[in-house]
Amino acid sequence: MLHQKVKALKAAFPYTIPVMTGYLFLGAAYGILMSSKGYGFGWSLLISVFVFAGSMQYVAIDLLTTAFNPLKAFLMAIMVNARHLFYGLSMLKKYENVGKKKPYLVFGLTDETFSIVCSTEPPEGIDRGWFMFFVTLLNQVYWVTASVIGSFLGSKFTFNTKGIDFVMTALFVVIFVDQWKAQKDHISALTGVIASLVCLLLFGPDRFIIPAMILITVVFTLFRKRIEGRAGE
Repeated sequence: MLHQKVKALKAAFPYTIPVMTGYLFLGAAYGILMSSKGYGFGWSLLISVFVFAGSMQYVAIDLLTTAFNPLKAFLMAIMVNARHLFYGLSMLKKYENVGKKKPYLVFGLTDETFSIVCSTEPPEGIDRGWFMFFVTLLNQVYWVTASVIGSFLGSKFTFNTKGIDFVMTALFVVIFVDQWKAQKDHISALTGVIASLVCLLLFGPDRFIIPAMILITVVFTLFRKRIEGRAGE
């Protein structure tokens, strides 16, 4: 069993190197922002370990520094993380028969982890469950380490943090382009883009995310067989 885990770890690591390079900057930027708001590295460590939500952690900085509003926090969390509904649905088959690893795989399913486990098949002879587990674990280790380093640096040096939260937007663009290049059929991506643009025009930049998610869900539900048929061609 130990040998099997080591093989899975060695197989997973190369696929996470691009994520590591990105997380070293993104996580450090998060730690610096936390430090600039007066929160020590302990906060960055605990939130990155027990929340591990990337973009939501950036949003949570403002929630921590303003008057507590549970309803606002709840709605904001739904808006920011609504895409995970689609991640979860698309990973149902992949996460079958993974045993006790499943709760952690669900917890650690970030955008970058989803991108890897969704588009990558484990090498021959590697257990799928342990491969996905170590992809998820390594990515979280990178994020936690970088956020602590960033928090420590932020407490020792002065940084101009204006615009630093844009790094998450840039990362989403990179993920989208990478997925676009990896897939031959772009009907799903185009559906998401068109639905988002329509809802952006109708509801404005502050309220379009949830309507866009609902519209995408309706389209995928109504035309699921046709979309799956095109993807399988």
